[in-house]
Amino acid sequence: MTFSLRPTYADARTAELVDRLRDYLDGELAEHEREHGITPATRLTRADLEPVWRRSRELGFYGIHLPEEYGGQNLGYSQLAALKEEVGASGRALAHSVLGDMGGPLRAGDILRHATAHQLETYLLPLIRGERACCFSLTETDAGSDVRSMRTVAVRDGDGYRLTGHKVFSSAGPFADFAIVVARMAGTGEHEGEKPEFSAFLVDLDSPGCRVEDGATPMSGEHIESDIVLEDCHVPAANLLGEEGNGMRIALGRVTTNRLLHCPTVLGATRRALQLTLDRTRTRQVSGKPLLMLQAIQHKVADMATDFYAARSMTYAALAALDEGREVPAEAFMCKLFVAESSFRILDEAVQIHGKEGLTQGNEIEYLFRKIRMFRILTGTSEIQRNGIAKLLAFQH
Repeated sequence: MTFSLRPTYADARTAELVDRLRDYLDGELAEHEREHGITPATRLTRADLEPVWRRSRELGFYGIHLPEEYGGQNLGYSQLAALKEEVGASGRALAHSVLGDMGGPLRAGDILRHATAHQLETYLLPLIRGERACCFSLTETDAGSDVRSMRTVAVRDGDGYRLTGHKVFSSAGPFADFAIVVARMAGTGEHEGEKPEFSAFLVDLDSPGCRVEDGATPMSGEHIESDIVLEDCHVPAANLLGEEGNGMRIALGRVTTNRLLHCPTVLGATRRALQLTLDRTRTRQVSGKPLLMLQAIQHKVADMATDFYAARSMTYAALAALDEGREVPAEAFMCKLFVAESSFRILDEAVQIHGKEGLTQGNEIEYLFRKIRMFRILTGTSEIQRNGIAKLLAFQH
């Protein structure tokens, strides 16, 4: 893999998809955002998003990773990663809705293989078509990295279940129709040494006893989170995903793959920050010379580019191994750790080089700094990744 801020691909199919995606992101989608005044801080509505879902579906991008039977193109992991990187590099506020990250097919994850015919017809196929949206509700105030400490409880009740609890950081909650909720089965895990059992449910967000509240605004400033409050909310038995007690396995299914596939989007955003920084150093004049003529600045951008190249190379190497059917748990931990930490270093230098402009709200570098900082915590903190690496190393011979 060679270094480039606008990658090209030897695989003809990937190259064609990337070119078409760039055209859409820089053309129609950019125009849509300009016409509607949409920025990362906009409080998004379904009216903002549904046109993007529909158009992305028409172009073949929405759910493109899915098997052909679901209208996708059965992409390999490296191919999907190339598209996710372009989404991150585009600078578009609505880019998260093009492939289905925000409430769409990518958010549903591996749920399809656990769904019944009823669940597919009622919930998941409409989601794939861009007609419905979902959020994933696992995290609670005191159950983040330690998800097994959750207090949301499911009680069996005749022909269904009653759920009570309070979920936080449900991304896409403000415009979702239903939530994938994981709850502890009542009567399990209540005694010392007893393991709790968890189940996953499809919960309609307009159900009696279910309330969607404004969630905390993350440091990125995006209004995409909700709290899902459940108060004796009845869920039909037909909405149980998989079997009772299998909810955590469903929720955390393909965790290695998902951990890896978060990295390309962050790499894309980092790539954009690096490009913006290079542009700045070429045009900003200091004592009559471009900023890039200063050796101190040259060394900074050299280190930034090297960090980016290393992070991107290791990520795509791990994805290529995954495409070959190999297991890469250690590599996934390593990629998540290194991409998060190196991207943050790059953005920190980008702010430094931009000076006052990099500290100003409304400047894209300032926004990207806040956005990238979150990745050191989201989807597993850097400390969790280090724990995982060390544990796997301990068992290697």
